Parts: sequence; C-alpha cells; structure tokens
Amino acid sequence: MSTWLPVAPCTPDGCARHAGAVRAPLPAALLLLAGCTLVLLGVACVPLVRLLGAARRERLVRRWARAVPRAFGVRVTVRRHAPEPAGGELVVANHISWLDIPLIASVLPGRMLAKREIRHWPLLGPLAALGGTLFIDRDRLRALPAAVRTVTTALRSGSRVVVFPEGSTWCGRGGGAFRPAVFQAAIDAGATVRPVRIAYRTVHPAAGASEPATDASGQAAGAVAFVGDDPLAASLWRVVRAAGLTARVDVLAPVPVHGEDGRRALARRARAAVLGPADPLRPRQTAVASDRANRPAESVHH
Repeated sequence: MSTWLPVAPCTPDGCARHAGAVRAPLPAALLLLAGCTLVLLGVACVPLVRLLGAARRERLVRRWARAVPRAFGVRVTVRRHAPEPAGGELVVANHISWLDIPLIASVLPGRMLAKREIRHWPLLGPLAALGGTLFIDRDRLRALPAAVRTVTTALRSGSRVVVFPEGSTWCGRGGGAFRPAVFQAAIDAGATVRPVRIAYRTVHPAAGASEPATDASGQAAGAVAFVGDDPLAASLWRVVRAAGLTARVDVLAPVPVHGEDGRRALARRARAAVLGPADPLRPRQTAVASDRANRPAESVHH
C-alpha cells in the first residue's frame, strides 16, 4: 500500500458497535431481506434504465436510492440550503458508511469516483460501471494526474461527480483531511463545489430522545460505521438490528472556487463546511482504514 493513501483511527472493534435499542431478530431479518432484494432489483433494472432519457433516468435513480435506506430500516431527513446548479458540479461529502452512497444518490445523483478494484466486485462492480462510475488507481501516485484529468473532463461535460475526499470511511467522531487533488479538477473545469454533510443518530422510542452521531460514546454512528476490515454482512446486520436509526443529509451552499487560492485552500474550505475547522491539535492518525455550507433551510423527509 502506498504511503500517500489516507489513514484513519477507526476499527470495527473500536467504532463499529451499537449500544442503543435493538430490533428483535425476526423483524431485523425481514428488513435485511427487503433491503437486499431492493438492491438486487436495482442491479437487474440497470440495463433497462439506461435506455431512458436523462431526466427520467435521474428520477428513477433518486427514487430507488431513497428507498434503499428505508428498506434497511433507516429514516432519512434532507435539508437543502441552496438550489442545485444547472451545470457540472463536484459533490464532496464526509464518509461513514456504505449507506452514504444511496443517501447521496437520492438527493444529488451523479458519477461516483471509486477505486478501480470495485469494477471487479460481483454485482456491485458491473452496477457501478453501468452507472458511469469513474474508476481510479489509488495505489499509484503517478496515476493521480490522469485521474484529475478524468474528473475535469466529466465536470466540463456538465456531469455531477460525487467524491468522498477523506479517501476512507470514518466512524463519525471527527474526520480526516480532505485530499486536495480532486479539487484541482473543479478549478480546472470552473465547476461548482457542493459540500454535503452526512450524519446519523438514534432515536430511542421510549423517551423520544436522540443522540448525535458525534457523541462521545459513538453510539449512533457505531451502528452504521463501516470501517477497517469490517465484513459487509456484519455491517448490514448491525444496521437492521439498530432501532430508531435516522440519517440526516445537509446539502450545503456551494464553496466559491477561486483558482488563485489553489486546491489545498479549496479543500480546507470544503472540509470546514462539511466537518467544521480542522483541529490543529489532533495527532497524526496511524491506523489504516478500509478502502472501503444563505438561504433558509428546507427540510424534506424520505
């Protein structure tokens, strides 16, 4: 593994745990079946959906992606702080879980940026390729300029490109630096940078209280965190067993793209919008994680 790849302190044993209310095994199993069936149905329908016009295809993708978290028992709240632009835009979001992908697709569907290995995954690989995913070689630093050119070309063509610039999943308690390379593509293409904040919380039915995903115990984020070498099956079961899970997606105001500031400054502004200012006292992280921001806000519940 190359030394330039992003790292995080999150591990399955330390972060991917749920201590709140749980569902009984049978209802959880039914949710798991419903969620997996909906995902497989989406895979099967991709060839037909690709035959539709762009507007109808996007509407279907949004509806399907909106239904996936609900099928797994997760309620979704969306808050839009600014309208969508007409041209290409770079969507950047924090990364906690596999759930982040359908959540983003439900509000801002676009071409995902992913590591090239995903192209060869069963089911998900062909689905990602058919969906227009931009695959990059994360293991070779020399491949980075070509990856930036690929994203630039997509943005110039008017496409929306979705990126998780932390480069790895984090459990929700804090987050990593935003890797600056992809922001050069936005500068070169003159594209909008759209920050999106994703947060998870649990709602306890008895008391009606909620706990944010960033609380000290990590209780809410622990149910959805997909970090380190956590098996997907274990993560799926943890999600459907966690009662009262809610995901909140904040589509924030665009970050101004000033070419003279450079990609690093742009990455820092985008990160501050999504996660808050970087903590200069945070120690350098050493444990490798898996590859795996003024209009009134409008709330939409899925």
